[in-house]
Amino acid sequence: MQTKKLPDSSSKDDLYVNVDRKLIKIDIPTIQVIEAKGDYILIKTEQKNYTVHSTLKKIHERIHRDYFVKVHRSFIINIKEIVDIKDNSVLISKNVIPISRSKRPELMQRLNLL
Repeated sequence: MQTKKLPDSSSKDDLYVNVDRKLIKIDIPTIQVIEAKGDYILIKTEQKNYTVHSTLKKIHERIHRDYFVKVHRSFIINIKEIVDIKDNSVLISKNVIPISRSKRPELMQRLNLL
């Protein structure tokens, strides 16, 4: 007797996070900024912010996509959400995110510069 393999119900564009003892599904492309805050991370999306007990390193491994880049030891950004870049900061929505000197070359390389 053969067992049928169930289709993979979780898409690669979904991330499930534990918030207040509930698993919340976040659509990864809607994530704008991920910020480290001690033992927690703050995931900012277009609609809502989520505070999750995790590390920036763990989340970076899970969402490592073409459109995410770590710009600071405390911040990962979605490069598709960048409004503008000025000196050592980037504007995403209404959030001003610092860019560290060591991470700036990687960000510039990932952008489609003219």
